[in-house]
Amino acid sequence: MIASTGGRFRIGVDIGGTFTDGTLVDSTTGRVTTSKVLSTPSDPASGFISAVQKLLDIDDAVSPEAVEHVVHATTVATNAIIEGKTAKTAFVTTEGFRDMLEIARQIRPSLYDLQFEKPPPLVPRQLCFEVPERLDAKGQVVTELDESALAQVVDRIAESGVEAVAVCLLHSYRNPDHEQRVGRAIAAKLPDIVISLSSDVVPEFREYLRASTTVINSSVAPIVSSYLSAISEKLRAVNVTCELLVMQSSGGVYPAAAAAENPVFMVESGPAAGAVAAASLGSALGHPDVISFDMGGTTAKASLIRNGQPSITKDYSVGGAAQSGTGAFGGASGYPIRTPVVDLVEIGAGGGSIAWVDSGGALRVGPRSAGADPGPVCYGLGGEEPTITDANLVLGRLDPAYFAGGEMSLNLEAAREAIQTQCADPLGLSIQEAAHGIVEIANTAMVNALRLVSVQRGHDPRDFMLIGFGGAGPAHAVRLAEQAGIPRVLIPLGPGTASALGLLVTDVRMEGSATLIVRSEEIELSRISDEFGRLESAGRDAHRIAASASGEPVFERAVEMRYWGQSFELSVPTPISSTIDQTWLDELIEAFHDAHETAYGFRANDEPVELVNLRLTTIGKIARPEMRRLENVGSDASVASKGERPVYFAENSGEKGIVSTPVYDRKRLPAGAVFSGPAIIEEPDCTTVVHPSWTVKVDDYGNLGIEYDGKL
Repeated sequence: MIASTGGRFRIGVDIGGTFTDGTLVDSTTGRVTTSKVLSTPSDPASGFISAVQKLLDIDDAVSPEAVEHVVHATTVATNAIIEGKTAKTAFVTTEGFRDMLEIARQIRPSLYDLQFEKPPPLVPRQLCFEVPERLDAKGQVVTELDESALAQVVDRIAESGVEAVAVCLLHSYRNPDHEQRVGRAIAAKLPDIVISLSSDVVPEFREYLRASTTVINSSVAPIVSSYLSAISEKLRAVNVTCELLVMQSSGGVYPAAAAAENPVFMVESGPAAGAVAAASLGSALGHPDVISFDMGGTTAKASLIRNGQPSITKDYSVGGAAQSGTGAFGGASGYPIRTPVVDLVEIGAGGGSIAWVDSGGALRVGPRSAGADPGPVCYGLGGEEPTITDANLVLGRLDPAYFAGGEMSLNLEAAREAIQTQCADPLGLSIQEAAHGIVEIANTAMVNALRLVSVQRGHDPRDFMLIGFGGAGPAHAVRLAEQAGIPRVLIPLGPGTASALGLLVTDVRMEGSATLIVRSEEIELSRISDEFGRLESAGRDAHRIAASASGEPVFERAVEMRYWGQSFELSVPTPISSTIDQTWLDELIEAFHDAHETAYGFRANDEPVELVNLRLTTIGKIARPEMRRLENVGSDASVASKGERPVYFAENSGEKGIVSTPVYDRKRLPAGAVFSGPAIIEEPDCTTVVHPSWTVKVDDYGNLGIEYDGKL
C-alpha cells in the first residue's frame, strides 16, 4: 500500500447478514482500501469496529485523526422489528381510536390466502391510551384537549414501565398543538423516555400510516440510540473522533444524532447503499440507466436506476412476509412506513441460503440462511446444511485456498458430503448435478427479481446494463444477465465491498413534508410558497447541524398529486422556476399528466387534479472521491493468469459439463485487457464467473465490462 501523508480519508462500513464490509477512501487521490470481516449478530458493533480497525491496520499511514467522517449502513432497526425485539412502547391517540393499530388496513398481500395472519401490533392493546380531543380535517379544534384526562393517562403510562411513547392524534398534520401539549405532559413526568410525535415524524394525512410510522420510530429508537452510542464509543477508543453519519432508506445520509432521534428514516439503510453505489458508478462511466444487483450472504437485492437516480417509493412495509411487487418489500404483509425508501426487490437468496429437499421431493433453495453463524458447511464453523456457496465450491467456481483472499480455507470435502447426503442422494442425482441445480434454482429466483424491477414496470432490460456486486453477486451476474436478456454486465472494482463504497458517494439528505389535499383550481399559490418556505427554513437549520455538509444546501421540491377521486398519488418534481405563479402551476399539472401516462398508460387531461403533499429534500453536498485511472498497457490478459482448473458449466457439451477454465488474478489485470469466457476472475473479496459466449474488457478504471457475443 502506497504511503499517504497529510491526506484526508473517509470510512464506510456496511453490516450485512454474513459479512461486515469496510471501505477507506483517500479524499485526495481516490485510492481505495477495503476490509471484510464476519458479522457478529449478537453484537453488531463488534463487527463494525473490527472492520474499521482492520482498515487502519492495513494502511498504517492513515492517522485516525485524519478521518473526515465515518458513514454506516445497518439493519439493526429492521432486525429488531423482524425479531420482535423492539422496545416496550405506549401509544397515545384521540379518544375512539385506541384500536387503530389492531384494525390496521383491510388489505392482504395474497387475496385468496385464507391462512394469512396480520403481524401482531407493535404496541399491545393494554398499552394503547386515549385522550379526549378532536380536530377537524382543516386543523380546527372541535373538542379541546382534556388536560385532567391527559394527566391520568400520563400516570398510567408512568406505571406501565415503557421505554418509549408514540403520539398520533387525528389531523395533527394540520395542527400539531394538541400533540405537542401531550408530548410536553409526558416529558414532564417521564423525562428519560423516547417520545415521538406524528406531527414531527411524518406530518401527512392517513392516520393509520402516520401512526404506524410513529410507533416504529418510537419502538426502535432506544435500540438504535444504544447501538449508535456503542459504535461512537468504540470509534473514540481507536482515536477516530470524527462525525458519524448513517445511511437513510432513501439513499442519503444524516448525522448519527438525527438517526437516534428519528431512526424510522434508516430502517432499510443497508439495501439502499448498494443502489446508491451502482447509480454513482453507472453515471460516472456514462451509463445512467442500470440495474443494480447486490447479492450478499443472506439476501439478493435488485433495483432499477434511470437517469442516474434510483427510484424512490413511500409505499412499503417492514417485518412482513418476503415478497415483491408492491413498493419495496411487499406493501401489505408487514408494518407500513411512510418515509422515502429506495424502491427495490429483496429476496432470500444469498451465498448462505440453504438448499433442501421438500416433502414432495423437490429441490428448494432459501429463504433460510446459514448467515455468519454457523455459516455454510465449507466454512467449517459448525454449519451442516448445504448452501449456494457450497454448491459454487463443488462446481469449481471458488478456490478453496483463496476464499477472502486466502484468509479463510474452505472445506471442499465437507461441502461435497453435505450436498450428496441432503440433496443428491434423495433426488437420485450426481453431486455436481445437484450443486448445479442449487445454483440454477437460486438464479431463477433472482432473474424473477430482475424482471420485477424492469419488465413488469414497463422497462426493456436490453436498454440497461447490469451492475453486479456483493460478495456473491459477481459469481452469478453473467448467468442472470443472460437469462434476463441483459446484454452488458459491469463488475466494479472491489465488488464485495461496493455497498460500503456507496456510503461514501452520497450526500447528507433531510426530508420534510406538508399536507395540502386541495384541487388545483382552488389552491392559493401563496400557501404553496409559504409551506415550501417553512420547509426550507427547517432544512437550513438541520443542514447547519450536519458538520460534514459543506457549502449552501440544495433543495429538491416535489408535489404528490392525483386525479380527484383517486386513492394514491404520484410524486412530481416541481418546475425549475423559483416563482410560484399560474405558469408554474400549469407546468406542474402537465408534468403530472405525463407522469400518470408513464406509470399507468393513460392520461386524463380534463379531470380535476388534486395536490396532496408537498415534499422538500434538503441536500448537503459532500465532495465525491475521484476514481483512479489505471495505465493502459494493452489487451494482453496473460500477465494476470493463475493457471487453469476444472469448472462445471451447463453450456459445455463436453464430458459431464466440466471444462478446463482459465483463472485470472484481478489485481494484475491491466486496463485494456480483453479475453473471452469461460473464465474465472479472482480477487480477495469475491470471484467473478464468466460464462461461455461472453467477452471481458477491463476499462480505464479497472472495472470489468462483460458483453454477450451474440444477440439475447
